Amino acid sequence: MLISVITVCFNAEATIARTIESVLAQTYEKIEYIIIDGASRDNTVKIAESYRDALEARGFSYRIYSEPDKGIYDAMNKGISKATGELVGIINADDWYEADACDEMAKKYAGEPFDLCFADIRMHMNGGKTFIKKAKLRDYVTSRDWNHPTQFVRREVYDKYRFRCRNISDDMELYFRIRKAGYRIAVIHKTLANFQMGGVSSRIPITEVIERINRRYEIYRENGYSCGYIFECVGFELIKYIASKF
Repeated sequence: MLISVITVCFNAEATIARTIESVLAQTYEKIEYIIIDGASRDNTVKIAESYRDALEARGFSYRIYSEPDKGIYDAMNKGISKATGELVGIINADDWYEADACDEMAKKYAGEPFDLCFADIRMHMNGGKTFIKKAKLRDYVTSRDWNHPTQFVRREVYDKYRFRCRNISDDMELYFRIRKAGYRIAVIHKTLANFQMGGVSSRIPITEVIERINRRYEIYRENGYSCGYIFECVGFELIKYIASKF
């Protein structure tokens, strides 16, 4: 089974190598790797191109596209449109996979076919400390249990659902829509990716906290969840803001 991995990036020369090397290190053998660059003005594309021989020596299909886009989720949608694998994972240029990420997803899919699956993730704080954010699947929906960098989705599902390109919470909104539609969701209780805090989704000025709470709450309500989720939204964003300072 072919697995597609997408990395979206823009001016990511400081981190793109680590992300690419984590794909190169995968124990799974049948990978299509697609990099969607937003017309970087630094050496991002040059660094990405320097890995072509190593990736192709592994037998991986490797494609790099560099052109202006309308933001991170527009870039993700572009990558999904170019993917041909049965499963599609998205790992951004600030983050990186564990070596067995694709292998574990393929094994899970073979034994328990899913439409969307995610796993535990290691969160790296700015001060060097780390902690594991566990993946859980509860009867009620919550973004606290879901980890986008570990997520793999069946491509046929992405053919029906794309990111709406409205705000930085589009990934959460898409997960909610897919879950609400009744697709098969699975989790793997193993750390499969690493998230570097301080990236675009975790740089939070105090002036934006209220806006982010309202945006998160709106997504819950749009997908039919109760007004009680306001308490979760407040707690989640406050904890995220505090964690971004360490």
